[in-house]
Amino acid sequence: MRIRRLPVAVTLSMAACLLAACGGDDTPGPAAGAPADAPAKPVIGVDYPRSDTDFWNSYISYAPKFGGELGVDLKTTNSQNDIAKLTANVQSLVSQGIKGLVMAPQDTAAVAPTLQQLEGKKIPVVLVDTRPDTGNAFMVVRADNRAYGEKACRYLGEQLKGAGKVVMLQGDLASINGRDRTEAFNECMAANYPGIKVFGEATNWDGAVASQKLSTVLTANPDVKGVYMQSSFALAGTLQVLKQRNLLVPPTDPKHVFVVSNDGIPQELKDIAAGNIDATVSQPADLYAKWALEYTKAAIEGKTFAPGKTDHDSTIIEVRPGLLEDQLSAPLVTLDGGTYGGIQSVKHDDKSLWGNNLS
Repeated sequence: MRIRRLPVAVTLSMAACLLAACGGDDTPGPAAGAPADAPAKPVIGVDYPRSDTDFWNSYISYAPKFGGELGVDLKTTNSQNDIAKLTANVQSLVSQGIKGLVMAPQDTAAVAPTLQQLEGKKIPVVLVDTRPDTGNAFMVVRADNRAYGEKACRYLGEQLKGAGKVVMLQGDLASINGRDRTEAFNECMAANYPGIKVFGEATNWDGAVASQKLSTVLTANPDVKGVYMQSSFALAGTLQVLKQRNLLVPPTDPKHVFVVSNDGIPQELKDIAAGNIDATVSQPADLYAKWALEYTKAAIEGKTFAPGKTDHDSTIIEVRPGLLEDQLSAPLVTLDGGTYGGIQSVKHDDKSLWGNNLS
């Protein structure tokens, strides 16, 4: 990580303030049984966005692990993809005395008032996976979602040899993720594979909606040869629809429909090995949890960051004045680890993938 060091005068002033116990004392005291002079653990709130997908359940499992390693106390809630519930959860966490907050709002426009409120209370916020359309945050921890759409486009474009039809099962276009993946996929196809027709189907990250829309497109276009799922929420339903139509066949079969997903969950990796799907883009669920908490703790401690390369294989960019985003690595994953349209992939069984390291 790149850290801007505070000026010496400010650092000394902060140290003197701490020694004098200035500014009041509303931090939690030592835990029961701990030495009287043990430093209090920072209290960080974490709102989980949902628990109905394997990806987010994996993220949820990583948060307490990294929280323990960092020596912070976590208070958690789950907003279940509901912006009203997220707002209420944040109010509850603030009332419990959190000093920083991690959240992953799925509606990236409607979260603005909550961010403004937290800024007014001087509670630093780190956003995971999504970037707010407006409003400030200490850091966004995310991967380059436009690259997701680009990688999916390149893989399908090469496999279809630049001609044919593909279905894109979009997420929610109220989310920056859905918009980024959709726009990049469409732009890449238009620029590099104009002979491929794309059917864009909005699904609101809902598996049942995705299945229904895929089935409808296939009924009218039985010659579809590719599917891009913007998240693994659509995995089970997509495979079921293909199976019902006798299209769930090995890649060597002429009837095979090439499928690219996003997330990198263990089931996707298994399905690549089995020939059910062909590729995915691995979102780092583990690193989302790790660096979200790292940055929140750093914010509480008064540290700051600047755009540039980090020490953990990522790049911090300034997406707009005052808003930084740490774009973590998210590789294309395939059966053979080959290069597709200039995009180097990794093999599905690569041990560096978090989906191969869940206990």
